[in-house]
Amino acid sequence: MENREAEKKYNVWIIILSVAIPLVVAILFGVNLRDLGYDVQPLSFLPPVYATINGLTAVLLVWAVSAIKRGNQKLHERLIKVCIACSIAFLGMYVAYHMTSQSTPYGGEGFIRYLYFFILITHICLSIIIIPFVLITFVRGISGSYARHKKIARITYPMWLYVAVTGVIVYLMISPYYVH
Repeated sequence: MENREAEKKYNVWIIILSVAIPLVVAILFGVNLRDLGYDVQPLSFLPPVYATINGLTAVLLVWAVSAIKRGNQKLHERLIKVCIACSIAFLGMYVAYHMTSQSTPYGGEGFIRYLYFFILITHICLSIIIIPFVLITFVRGISGSYARHKKIARITYPMWLYVAVTGVIVYLMISPYYVH
């Protein structure tokens, strides 16, 4: 029972962050500093950087799961913390890019266009849904609620991995259409 008590102190933060992050990102996504008259250069170098961070997150997630399966709890915890840091860095760069650049329309046609939008929409939806899952899973781990951590991690891991991998795929699919 002690572990559940340790978790409870984080619940308010989990709720606040799970609501605030998507709201703030949505609001800032609609704000373009150049359209508001600010003299900022488009941060057009960021998409390949944040796509790489998504790819790195995917690799680190697989490594973290491998580490815990081998019984290396310390490495697992460190890797998950790096994954969270990577996700935060991605989010900051993603917002910065969209606040300084015009959105790039996807130019593919036919089946590939439908595939792109399917991947993009599932990526966006799961990137919102994953926030409370990552936070709850992390809190259960650091509070020592290992059985409950393992139970939710079985859901969190594939969703987070999907978001990381599809972030790279979305970038690769739209990158030919970026204006340089």
